[in-house]
Amino acid sequence: MSELTANLKQTHRRSAGEQLPPWRLAAAGLSASLVGIGLARFAYTPLIPALIAAKWFSATDVVYLGAANLAGYLAGALVARTAAARFGAVGSLRAMMVLATLAFFASSTPVSFLWFFTWRFLAGLTGGIIMVLAASVVLPHTPPSRRGLVGGVIFAGVGLGVAISGTLVPLLLREGLQQSWYGLGVLSGLLTLISWANWPKDPASSNSHSAPHRANHPRRLPAARALLVQYGLNAVGLVPHVLFLVDFVARGLGQGIAAGSQYWVIYGLGAVIGPLFAGHLGDRAGFGPALRLSFLVEAVAILLPAVSSEPISLIASSVIVGGFTPGIVPLVLGRVHELLPHSSDQQRATWGHATMSFALFQAAAAYGFSWLFAYTGGDYQPLFAIGSGATVLALAIDLCVSVTSHQDRVG
Repeated sequence: MSELTANLKQTHRRSAGEQLPPWRLAAAGLSASLVGIGLARFAYTPLIPALIAAKWFSATDVVYLGAANLAGYLAGALVARTAAARFGAVGSLRAMMVLATLAFFASSTPVSFLWFFTWRFLAGLTGGIIMVLAASVVLPHTPPSRRGLVGGVIFAGVGLGVAISGTLVPLLLREGLQQSWYGLGVLSGLLTLISWANWPKDPASSNSHSAPHRANHPRRLPAARALLVQYGLNAVGLVPHVLFLVDFVARGLGQGIAAGSQYWVIYGLGAVIGPLFAGHLGDRAGFGPALRLSFLVEAVAILLPAVSSEPISLIASSVIVGGFTPGIVPLVLGRVHELLPHSSDQQRATWGHATMSFALFQAAAAYGFSWLFAYTGGDYQPLFAIGSGATVLALAIDLCVSVTSHQDRVG
């Protein structure tokens, strides 16, 4: 009875407006990104050979099932704000984590291709909605000086998903393919329960602030629009490593699948620490300068496999690009908050558009690079060179916008 009374008192304090500590909010965001993006997307990749070997689906079907997740991610980014307006942002996040958990259990039996395709699409949908809403729910309740770090913690869940996909899934597969889906579902369910009470109350609408923002900061709107293009170009830059790094090492360099998998583990380790480092850098140096530095370093790292196949070059490239795969997210999100500081509604809308831009550029680049790879007869070097060029273009756009904005202020 005393425990029940304590819980009721805690609920009353929450309803009265008491703020949760930042670490609990960050834990909720981390759990959401791990479930909806880290597990729902990346845990599928190491399951692909098992799906084919068990004759659940053909190799061609497996590719289409992977594409279903990307399509669902784009759809989730498109409908995220509508879902938040209708059901509340926190309610939508909780529902998406439950849906992602159900998707794992539903995928444990190969009922039909359409059944599996539907659940892979829904798994992608959860990731798109979580990517748009998780940070926009947590960061308004976080001190401005710590938003970069908290944002990094939230999106470290993506990197953890990469790491788990290379470690936990092979262990689960020893028990069987069906048991692997069950294990992922149980883990997702536990994370959903852990995060449930750690979300803040749904933020109040800030429409009243939108008009003053547009009137007081007209110069920042072009920079925000340019940021959407930069984020999309960054997605293009990441695709060669995401799709071809393991194959490049295994077949392109003739080192075998085991060596290629080792570089994927290195990539995953970078993806775990990258968001934390990038978020801290944004807090200390400002998100604009941090983003420009990141584009520069990332462009060099993406190009490395095209100019050197030495182990030290491949390790550095894997760690750095792996770190920026989720690490670029808190930087872009922090930059959105810098450019649109007075309207949480506009911040959320712009971040949703940025997520859509990333998804569109990523999907187009994946198909484009696949075509180019086939057209060149399996030449990897142009892929890394074009990816690096896309990131350099993102940096050039940012510098042009910065120079133009400075000239406007001086004039």
